[in-house]
Amino acid sequence: MENQGLPKTMVLGIVGLIFVVLFGSSMFVTIEPGENGVLFKKFGGGLDKEFVYGQGFHVIAPWNTMHVYDVRLQDTFEKMEVLSKNGLSIKIDLSFRYQPVASQIGFLHDGIGKGYLERIIKPEIRSVTREVIGNYLPEELYSTKREAIEDEIYDRTKINIEAKYLYLDAILIRDVTLPLTLQTAIEQKLKQEQESLEYEFKIDKARKEAERKEIEARGISEFQKIITRTITPQLLKWKGIEATQEISKSPNAKVVVIGNGEGDLPIILGGQ
Repeated sequence: MENQGLPKTMVLGIVGLIFVVLFGSSMFVTIEPGENGVLFKKFGGGLDKEFVYGQGFHVIAPWNTMHVYDVRLQDTFEKMEVLSKNGLSIKIDLSFRYQPVASQIGFLHDGIGKGYLERIIKPEIRSVTREVIGNYLPEELYSTKREAIEDEIYDRTKINIEAKYLYLDAILIRDVTLPLTLQTAIEQKLKQEQESLEYEFKIDKARKEAERKEIEARGISEFQKIITRTITPQLLKWKGIEATQEISKSPNAKVVVIGNGEGDLPIILGGQ
């Protein structure tokens, strides 16, 4: 009986080894950091959209297929040529950051697949960008409203792709290329506007300085009026007498009073 059991064990071992060799690559799946997976069950109802496999080592039936998605934030550049509000052609370099919604990759794979960048994100960004920039003049895109245009493109695109299990982190306008003649005209216009602002600043500064001097002059005038009202002939006469008395007390002076001067003030003569 023992001799008959040994061959069966060996046969089972050999069969198992052959099975692993033939199907091992399909049975053992490693999901790397930054990735998630969804399983397609060939004989068990198809794609399991609800369950998402995280990173690590997984064993699956060899007839099933694990579809692995990179769910990290990714960055892509796009060059476009669009028309402005006045019909001029403008070249734009865009960059945008995006990623699939990790918990929804089963629905993403079922409805769109791994080509979502070319099928959904890029066409949506191109369409929205053309619509938005078509409402602006070239000089607005080139200078004053660039950030507002970025925000408008981002907001509209984000809403459109969120329904497709995708997340848009940002859209940035990296570069704008206008026809050379138009670019020169815009730069000249901006220069003139800057010069106008500087001129207005100088005028405003001069006006404020004139107002300051006017206020200062009014203050001096009011002060003089007050002094004029308070200094009387009697006060001046008294101050003159006080000053004469102080001079007469000086040890370094010889004082001689020889009568009254103009305004009845003493006349001081002499000195060292």
